[in-house]
Amino acid sequence: MATIPLDLDGYTDLPPGLIANVVTYLKLNDRSAGRVASLPEGLAVRRLEAPDLAAYRDLYRRIGERWLWFSRAVMSDGELMAQLSRAGAEILFLERSGEALGLAELQHSEDRREMEIAMFGVVDTESGTGAARGLMSDVLDRAFGGGAERVWLHTCHFDHPAALPFYRRMGFRPWKFAIEVSRDPRLDGFLPREAGPHVPLIDPAEGRDEPSKG
Repeated sequence: MATIPLDLDGYTDLPPGLIANVVTYLKLNDRSAGRVASLPEGLAVRRLEAPDLAAYRDLYRRIGERWLWFSRAVMSDGELMAQLSRAGAEILFLERSGEALGLAELQHSEDRREMEIAMFGVVDTESGTGAARGLMSDVLDRAFGGGAERVWLHTCHFDHPAALPFYRRMGFRPWKFAIEVSRDPRLDGFLPREAGPHVPLIDPAEGRDEPSKG
């Protein structure tokens, strides 16, 4: 993969077609430090016994397309199936009357002492209802009840603006930053061009206006 020098004390211009994302990692080491919340009436958490790619893709899109979630969208069916069925993977759907409204994609370490929440979210209609709190509380109960000693996740500015405050309210604490650079998925048709309006779409085919010098 091509690399470019990174200025650690200033700006670094990206090649055309690339986007950058600041990532915050958070962790929780003790269930007692995490918030406990019940699911709102009518909601239930269902563990998928086997990956359902069509259902997963639909829910992933409904939750994250507007925020420019793309890591699973750019995967082929084979790649996504391998991701969702690898050892230690667990997929939870938050449902009401059979309709999927929330997602938690989990990845347990081989010894089950650590668990990553690889994907987490609820659809817009459930935002602010307590659905996300209930789902996260259920996830933490499963993790620490199964012997986990640390649960971790990451969020970024390609996510709901309430995500970071939500995770902190649930008990998670930030522990490192990272920068993710990737090809803009909208340019290759993996997401609609209008997805992620908070991240401007800069199409290299349309050229770039450089500031005048002088």
